Amino acid sequence: MVLFSRRLINTLLLECHDNIYSGHLSEDRTMERIKTCAWWPSWRKDVIVYCDSCDRCQKANKATGKRFGLMIHIQEPSTPWEVVHMDWVTALPPGGDKGYSSCLVIVDRYSKTPIFLPCHKDDTAMDTALLN
Repeated sequence: MVLFSRRLINTLLLECHDNIYSGHLSEDRTMERIKTCAWWPSWRKDVIVYCDSCDRCQKANKATGKRFGLMIHIQEPSTPWEVVHMDWVTALPPGGDKGYSSCLVIVDRYSKTPIFLPCHKDDTAMDTALLN
């Protein structure tokens, strides 16, 4: 079937790429489906443009955001407490006699020993420095 109507071309692209039974095929597979049933002068270019502009395919197939940096080897510490990791656990239900709602977690990289320090979500840097 030879197509020249833009409306019919768009309908065919929709059916061969977006249809629930098509499953958002790649450009090559969409071309394979179209070439068995229709032709128009710019059909290959139209398929590429259509697939590249498919919102669902862009979200599912393309990496978004900033690329990760190169992986490097991190030197392991040779003694305990030489390197520590710290993170906050927040939005906990209030607990203890002072109603703590957060926890500062400190982990020694060498021994994997954790320390859990209860605190409040609105503690300042000075409050955190004075925890013990």
